[in-house]
Amino acid sequence: MKTNSPGHRPRKRYGQNFLTDTSVAQRIVDACALKPGDRVLEIGPGHGALTGFLLERVERLVAIEVDRDLTAELRTRWPQLEVVQSDCLRVDYATLCAGGDWSVIGNLPYNISTPLLMRLLASGHLMRQMVFMLQQEVVDRMCADHGSRTYGRLSVVIGYHYRAEPLFSVSGGSFTPQPRVKSRVVRLIPTGAPPPPPRFSEVVRRAFSQRRKTLRNALIGVIDGAGLEALGIDPARRPETLSVADFVTVSSSLAQGNP
Repeated sequence: MKTNSPGHRPRKRYGQNFLTDTSVAQRIVDACALKPGDRVLEIGPGHGALTGFLLERVERLVAIEVDRDLTAELRTRWPQLEVVQSDCLRVDYATLCAGGDWSVIGNLPYNISTPLLMRLLASGHLMRQMVFMLQQEVVDRMCADHGSRTYGRLSVVIGYHYRAEPLFSVSGGSFTPQPRVKSRVVRLIPTGAPPPPPRFSEVVRRAFSQRRKTLRNALIGVIDGAGLEALGIDPARRPETLSVADFVTVSSSLAQGNP
């Protein structure tokens, strides 16, 4: 079943593709297994395809919406909804989600999904779960295991902080306007791991900056071949063959002052 799209023209600069299929919206909210006392943050509610179902389940729902027209629409339709009119890439999530144990949910604009995920990492300890609809290619990379073609920087960083569970795919016909890419819903559950070693992000970024290179060449200036061998890692290996634990080993060694 689809809802009729209100008279609002989608704005390309915001990457707006509105979910109009109520059965998909219901399925996403059901996957969150929410309880009345849960705190929920919705990113990019748009016309409220998920919002109405969320408000049926929880007492506290905060929504972040960048579009002023949609913000006004949401406040009029649901006076009890707390709406933050802001760019989700600029929000202070540590302050907004103070108290912790939040569920973060959203049909994310695909053009900013990766930088937004990276921004949310810093406040991951405040989240109980995150359930997002994303471009299927991004979900594939998030959930990829080492050794696969889709394994990369996003796989490692997400894999350290979260357990990523792909849930189900969503057809383009469920949106207005219809996106040119396939979509998929994913759940992220925090692992509770401590903050990564200081140079973890640098090592991962450098390793995958030119993924066809061997580790010896990709990590020049960071760690040399002898240093990798001392850690039991063959410097002739490709970055995509290293597990998340391997990247932690390398960055931990650097943090201890080893070459």
